[in-house]
Amino acid sequence: MKIGFIGLGNMGGPMAANLAKAGHEVAGFDLTAPMPEGVTKAASATETAQGADVVITMLPNGAILRSVAAEVIPAIAAGAVLCDCSTVDVDSARAVADQAAAAGLGALDAPVSGGIGGAAAGTLTFMIGGTDAGFAKVLPLFEIMGQKAVHCGAAGAGQAAKICNNMILGVTMIATCEAFALADKLGLDRQKMFDVVSTSSGYSWSMNAYCPAPGVGPKSPADNDYKPGFASELMLKDLRLSQQAAESADADTPMGQLAAALYARFVEDEDGRGRDFSAMLPRFTQRHRES
Repeated sequence: MKIGFIGLGNMGGPMAANLAKAGHEVAGFDLTAPMPEGVTKAASATETAQGADVVITMLPNGAILRSVAAEVIPAIAAGAVLCDCSTVDVDSARAVADQAAAAGLGALDAPVSGGIGGAAAGTLTFMIGGTDAGFAKVLPLFEIMGQKAVHCGAAGAGQAAKICNNMILGVTMIATCEAFALADKLGLDRQKMFDVVSTSSGYSWSMNAYCPAPGVGPKSPADNDYKPGFASELMLKDLRLSQQAAESADADTPMGQLAAALYARFVEDEDGRGRDFSAMLPRFTQRHRES
């Protein structure tokens, strides 16, 4: 299959490399990132899209997605699929899908979960919105880049699933870090805390698979001085997207709102930028109860 790949940073680069390694013809474009092994450099996003069966984008935000889509959609052949793997707002995903459909293209919003490690290993999870035909065409590529692809519904459904999932993740990580900090102050050993909670009703992915306490549970960024597997500023971006969606849908999400405010404080006013989102634990251990 001939693939155009736009956005070759920490996530897009290894994804494109895995497609090339699997034998697909991949042309890539990025303003700053180097070309991954096996990927042919294109001179522009438009050139990347020309003649492609599938055009994949991995971009920072909805505004950039809209701009790139407006540039490349006229260059994509009718019947091809534009597949956006960025995490963006639902409204942008739906607007791009409408624009693609009007040009005779398939369109998918297919954000990912699994981080940089999952992108390199080809073990990402894709949550996908769009048509059945578009999903069927791109499914073989999802199976190369990831271990699971869930067709969540019509355009925008993939972004909705990602936003809801990461709102849960942000809230549960904060609660996990708060609990460890409280356990410290109560004199409870962290390993004993993990042994109880990881097999009790406090079980969560944040505790069991990505424990924020160094030396406790499986290896995680906490064991590497909180160097990011998933950076705090990216969690803040996703939590803000959840609150934008909540406002648009008239949904009451008080815990999501509080989590967004706390990560904003951590990233913008404290030392959270460039650290893993689980670095909330040292943040809490260094603080006392606020009046």
